[in-house]
Amino acid sequence: MENFKKLSIIIPVFNEEATIVEILKLVLNVKLINDIKKEIIIVDDFSTDDTAFFVKNFKKENPDYDINLIQQSKNQGKGAAIHTGIKEATGELIIIQDADLEYDPEEYNILLNPFVKGFADVVYGSRFAGGEAHRILFYWHSIGNKLLTKMSNMFTNLNLTDMETCYKLFRSDIIKNIKLKEKRFGFEPEVTAKISKIKNIRVYEVGISYYGRTYKEGKKIKMIDGFRAFWCIIKYNLFA
Repeated sequence: MENFKKLSIIIPVFNEEATIVEILKLVLNVKLINDIKKEIIIVDDFSTDDTAFFVKNFKKENPDYDINLIQQSKNQGKGAAIHTGIKEATGELIIIQDADLEYDPEEYNILLNPFVKGFADVVYGSRFAGGEAHRILFYWHSIGNKLLTKMSNMFTNLNLTDMETCYKLFRSDIIKNIKLKEKRFGFEPEVTAKISKIKNIRVYEVGISYYGRTYKEGKKIKMIDGFRAFWCIIKYNLFA
């Protein structure tokens, strides 16, 4: 068993005024195993709506919680926001949380279990493994995710089922020592390629639920991001 004291939860946001308060409430309400404390880091990627306003109000209304808002000086992309959050995180463990309600913070403990038992250095939450609830959406989107995962696995020699998942939980000392470059949606294949190259790295995967959004509901990833992910798999496995 390992005794971790703090989990840093990085929430990259861009124009999420409709859901940011709800996701923050969900994160605050989660009771982590082993009394692990939470540090919440919201990185606002230069939103043009009232996202930052709602975060500031929420922080004022919850002064007893460790909530930090970082506002980027210009829009740089989700990956850049994650880079900022990783740099500022002070917990021994770091997890990525989207603000769009597609992923359930109640499942943090599922990802934490392999860490506290002393087995893992990195844990991925897979939307395609296990028997948890999944909203049925976008057949070709899911096929694209699976193809990217298989291609990534061929290069990394990992046996993941969901490389593109948001829920990735890292030991801080590992992720902070990786030089990340991708500023947008290339973060997922880049970080996967780079952790696979770390000697004796222990990567685990657990099944999670998934409450996907439609594009009308605010989903942002597009086909062009899939092509970028394809290139990043090649680039960071063969040339970096």
